Amino acid sequence: MKRMLNRIFRWFFKRSAWPYWCILALDCVVFMLSGLMVYYLFHNGMQTLTHFWSLVHILLIYLVVSVAFYKTFHTYAGIIRYSSFVDLSRVAAANLSAMVVVLLLHYWVYRWPERAFAHLTGREIVGIYAVTTVIMFCVRVLVKNLYELTYTSKRTHKTLIYGSGGGGVGLAKNIRTEKPQRFQLKGFIAHDATAGKHQLMGVDVYLTLDEVRGAVHKHGIDAVLVSPLRNRDFRRNTELQDLLIGEGVKIYMVENAKEWNFDDTASPVRLKEVQLEDLLPRDEIKVDMERVAEKLKGRRVLVTGSAGSIGSELVRQIASCGPSAMMLIDQAETPQHDIRLMMAKRWPGVPAETVVTSICRKDRMEEIFSLFRPEYVFHAAAYKHVPMMEDNPSEAVMNNVEGTKILADLSVKYGVAKFVMVSTDKAVNPTNVMGCSKRICEIYVQSLNKKSQSTQFVTTRFGNVLGSNGSVIPLFREQIRNGGPVTVTHPDIVRFFMLIPEACQLVLEAGTNGNGGEIFVFDMGQPVKIADLAHRMIRLAGASGVEVSYTGLRAGEKLYEEVLNEKENTKPSFHEKIRIAQVREYDFEQVTWWVDKLIDTSRQFDNMETVRMMKRIVPEYKSNNSQYDVLDKK
Repeated sequence: MKRMLNRIFRWFFKRSAWPYWCILALDCVVFMLSGLMVYYLFHNGMQTLTHFWSLVHILLIYLVVSVAFYKTFHTYAGIIRYSSFVDLSRVAAANLSAMVVVLLLHYWVYRWPERAFAHLTGREIVGIYAVTTVIMFCVRVLVKNLYELTYTSKRTHKTLIYGSGGGGVGLAKNIRTEKPQRFQLKGFIAHDATAGKHQLMGVDVYLTLDEVRGAVHKHGIDAVLVSPLRNRDFRRNTELQDLLIGEGVKIYMVENAKEWNFDDTASPVRLKEVQLEDLLPRDEIKVDMERVAEKLKGRRVLVTGSAGSIGSELVRQIASCGPSAMMLIDQAETPQHDIRLMMAKRWPGVPAETVVTSICRKDRMEEIFSLFRPEYVFHAAAYKHVPMMEDNPSEAVMNNVEGTKILADLSVKYGVAKFVMVSTDKAVNPTNVMGCSKRICEIYVQSLNKKSQSTQFVTTRFGNVLGSNGSVIPLFREQIRNGGPVTVTHPDIVRFFMLIPEACQLVLEAGTNGNGGEIFVFDMGQPVKIADLAHRMIRLAGASGVEVSYTGLRAGEKLYEEVLNEKENTKPSFHEKIRIAQVREYDFEQVTWWVDKLIDTSRQFDNMETVRMMKRIVPEYKSNNSQYDVLDKK
């Protein structure tokens, strides 16, 4: 029987929407039946048959007035199965207006002769319109509920929505109109525990963690949707996240939340199941990309490391600014080929040359600069893996230091307007070869800026970016997929994290607005404990039996990264998330002598002597858990 009824309902709702005349006809029938019913009740059933036709005549006259207002308020224009409060308010307004006009006709315009028509009192007219309104409400709500029940399957997620404001309500309306229905709304989680409402859209609003836990168990909740207006609040509420993850509840966020139209209930909302990076507590970073685009539009831009995590995102964001031409340099062939295909597909109107070569080849770089004549250089190419560079300090110097020196010198020679170098927080009080090599790069370009008359050199310094090559998150994800263990070097190790697009936006903002000589430091937010991150990833994945294993600090690794040297301080810049580091300045001739000597030493591939030279240039470089510790003791 249940299956047969379900088939009937599905047949009933198989059209995308009822024609408007069907809804209008239904409302007219409701009005006529309401009139007969009210007359019957007022007269205890007597005289109804006697005056039946005269009653029908006067009801038809009143119906003409009502239909005029149904048309005025468009009560039949909406899709009845998607009826909302707005639709019901239109019905109420139309019936109220019609009732007022009918009463005016009844009392002041023309009194119908009792011989021709059944006599209706003012109270009866009010009753007719009141009953009509109630029945029209009920019909719409009934059809809506039947539709939702018909398309609710066993695969439908029983759902709570985080955020009881406008964004949450808009999200709730959208999921209720989906066909087939993916999410069945069981309640809201208030983003503010002091919220006064306890019910919204016919479901409960839960204020506390205990109430949410009870709702999860009571309703069998298996999904929580986050209001697009409350992403930031949700990221900060780690207690709620841990509760949901611990209960095995999947969490979804709206894709492209900034572009989503809350009033659009016709098309299904695009939701994505959250990854760990979506839950890290961080403030939204707002960058004036229009201002950046104004400075890059029509310019020739060269990007090194264009196939890497940061470099490739810089390429995407710069290409969207409309440069006149782009030169993309990387020594990784396959990823560089992917960048070439991407540019041809997404920005065919931007001339872009992809070159496979090393920035350490001075003759090749000279040729590129002389032919391309870049106006902006974004230098993201670098060796960055700490343990690898700890074993290969000579290569770190030749690629990071010599490569940067070659590019910086050529930028001055060929009149580049602005040179923007991507550095790292590991350059602050470095404890490893990689961090020290980047600090030497900072020193060189900053000292060169004082000597250069044409080129402005800007350095940007930030921490780890989520999803980059070598990031712990892809590594943890792979380890969880393989059944564990998830390896963490130390239970107390912490790191700063930022999304790649956000980091690159800040690089562009700092690079295009800097005046030269600055080291811009990005506000990375609160540091994240890597052990906590690993445990949360395991719970998010729903993996059982996967353990966290501590392997010990790697060579050159420190427990926490710093953004500024303890002897340094900062001053504000043009952006609240960007600070300017006030660092020790160096004489260019002295720096050049030391850097040239370091490069010559690195070519001998004597690791110990190379690191010794690095420590002379950067006295604050103290090796940590490394074979080069002995150099600090002498």
